[in-house]
Amino acid sequence: MTAQKNWSRRDLLRGTLLAGGALAVPGLLAACSKTPDTGAGNTLDRIKKDGKVKVGFAAEAPYGFEQDGKLAGEAPAIAAEVYKALGVGEMEGVLVEFGQLIPALTSGQFDAVAAGMFITPERCGQAAFAEPEYISTAGLLVPKGNPKGLTDYKSVAEAGIKLAVMSGAAEAANAKDAGVSEDNLVTVDKQPDGLSAILAGDADAFTLTTPSLRWMAKDSADVEVTEGFVPTLKGVPQTGAGAAVFRSADTSLLEAFNAELAKLKADSARYLALIEPFGFTQAEIPPADLTTAELCKG
Repeated sequence: MTAQKNWSRRDLLRGTLLAGGALAVPGLLAACSKTPDTGAGNTLDRIKKDGKVKVGFAAEAPYGFEQDGKLAGEAPAIAAEVYKALGVGEMEGVLVEFGQLIPALTSGQFDAVAAGMFITPERCGQAAFAEPEYISTAGLLVPKGNPKGLTDYKSVAEAGIKLAVMSGAAEAANAKDAGVSEDNLVTVDKQPDGLSAILAGDADAFTLTTPSLRWMAKDSADVEVTEGFVPTLKGVPQTGAGAAVFRSADTSLLEAFNAELAKLKADSARYLALIEPFGFTQAEIPPADLTTAELCKG
């Protein structure tokens, strides 16, 4: 994947899309609701008619999370702007574990995923990804001072230590490919659980994307984030790129989303203004030649 060679990277919320793509959420509701299965190609028509769309997220800051009673993060901010352009003025966020986002999407619990999910060949076989919203390297969250001297997955494997990984996330496969044994992987369901594992001594490091780890580390004096690195899988550098996700049958919605996303990305200053509050920089904006089709091939 040439783009990677040139740069060295989940309760219910109900919100209204406001200017700038913000999501105002009056409060957390107790239950998740079920989106009816309306058949292939009808989701776009339905959400435009209803003026409302449901999106799944996984409480992984800074991609999609609840903050001060609002649905926040890189993915919801971009989704809000895109859906607003499509004439959909209301958004509900359904919180599920990261590893359940695609199963919940395909079972009809929501219309799309807004969680910054990595585009991988395996996932491309389960659902339809929009074009990339961001790129990122992988990183390691470690105790302050990095006592084990960790730099990447190979260093974790060589040290024979415990590595915390998110359930269903791409990092686990990449770590195992680098030699980290299954016995040394500590699977956590939520992002805060990874930090807790480090602080409790249940894991020596926690791996996620560098923006995620930077967001976590800013509020804890006991941890730090290593420099980002590009992992490999079967010898191939893995382009870390995230996007919105749709049911494979929802081609009309996917195409409409991509069309508005392209317009938004064409205005780089406006695009950066949407994601910058969540720790993203110009370096995390995808190059124009990086496509989902390419990423799905692996």
